[in-house]
Amino acid sequence: MTTGQAAKEFCRVALNYGGGPGAELPILDGRKADLPGWETCGFELLDHSSAVTDWNDDEEIARVHYPEIIALVKELTGCDHALVSNHIKRSPDEAKRHSDFSPIPLVHSDFADSYGDVVRQIYRDGGRTEAAEREGVSPDIVDSARRLMILQFWRNLGPAKMDLPLAFCDARTVSADELRPFPVSNYAGSGIDFDALAFAPSDEHQWYAFPEMTVDEVVAFRTFDSARIGTGEIYCTPHSAFRDPEVELGKPSRSSIEIRPLCLWT
Repeated sequence: MTTGQAAKEFCRVALNYGGGPGAELPILDGRKADLPGWETCGFELLDHSSAVTDWNDDEEIARVHYPEIIALVKELTGCDHALVSNHIKRSPDEAKRHSDFSPIPLVHSDFADSYGDVVRQIYRDGGRTEAAEREGVSPDIVDSARRLMILQFWRNLGPAKMDLPLAFCDARTVSADELRPFPVSNYAGSGIDFDALAFAPSDEHQWYAFPEMTVDEVVAFRTFDSARIGTGEIYCTPHSAFRDPEVELGKPSRSSIEIRPLCLWT
């Protein structure tokens, strides 16, 4: 078994590949699946407690949690440097600040293969200086890095059962010709433009979720890796919010945090 076919089904939902919900697909229970880890299938559930005491305090998150995530991603990847510039929380309150902070019920991955050029230019232009200064990394180090990777971390901050949890597609079941770049302009008012990825639907895709996640767990999932671009290997992980059929919308709403370290090999 290479792709967890014997895993228990969590639910069936109609995922949106663009153009609205399609046919219902099984979402398998990743806790009961024989999955090999993020390097092979693109995502992995990890036990990871944090010393953060107040997840509503963005300053505490930056002071306490960013170093925790940097230490974790260095352990997982062996990268030379890891830069964390911000975090994204998704909840009804955050969605009131900007619609981009709502859960995204679209099958997507965050960055197309052009993102390496985008992020190098951001640092060349003097962006994200706090992230670089915290780690003692100059724009030249980012510019000359031989490999760039984004390994994201998703954590549930609310009740274990939520209306719109996150599902992940096994990267081994995705082919390169299914990737569909699309432009994202001024994401959440940041002034940053980049291309994200949508995907062509496929009966081969295998989807997983991790039911009832706690605040002491994270899912690590790869969304960009310059070392895989042009090799035929998939450098991203399709993912999507989906409606848990056992939970009424808003009762309870999803509350989560995502952190997207930029990993550098020099």
